[in-house]
Amino acid sequence: MSTMIPLRVVSILASVAVMTYGLLTGSMPVVLTEAIQIPFNAWRLYQMVRLVRDVERAAEGDLSFDWLRPFGESRRIAAGEVLFRKGEPADEMFLIESGRFRIEELGLGERGLGELGLGKQGLEIRPGAVVGELGMLSPGNLRTGTLVCIEPGIALGVAYADVKQLYYQNPEFGFAFLKLTSERLFQGAQAGPAARAPAGTEVI
Repeated sequence: MSTMIPLRVVSILASVAVMTYGLLTGSMPVVLTEAIQIPFNAWRLYQMVRLVRDVERAAEGDLSFDWLRPFGESRRIAAGEVLFRKGEPADEMFLIESGRFRIEELGLGERGLGELGLGKQGLEIRPGAVVGELGMLSPGNLRTGTLVCIEPGIALGVAYADVKQLYYQNPEFGFAFLKLTSERLFQGAQAGPAARAPAGTEVI
């Protein structure tokens, strides 16, 4: 992106120079061609600059995903209920609104809970956490762990189709999504057996 912006500026300046030459020589086809190219390149330049600013703003902000609520459907979850199991096809992620949940049988490829340092009891998920998006990134879109409700609560389900649209249409969401996933993978690798998911973020 840092290279594309200067190149787009150079392209605009080159078009201005060529159009000026066309005006001086009376070459109207050249003038018309560049007159079309300049607004197009200017618009693309504006989009790139705006994209960079949006991503920078996302990088400086927090990882709250509360604004996902309009895109999801809330459901009440009873204690002991399993939202999904490891190895099942995945088609949505969840924003935990209330209650307590626990990730069990977590495994990424050949890695399991023990290797991630999470212990056999799994990882507790608390309100404000996002869980389930790694299924969208995993090979075959399969769940990488099992999510169990340990205290009654409410979970907001957001379909992967909606997540993908948000990802492609909103650079702030896209960057926050990548930041969330990478940070939690690193935190999971460094966590101890008693690790807990901080409110606001978690992945599986």
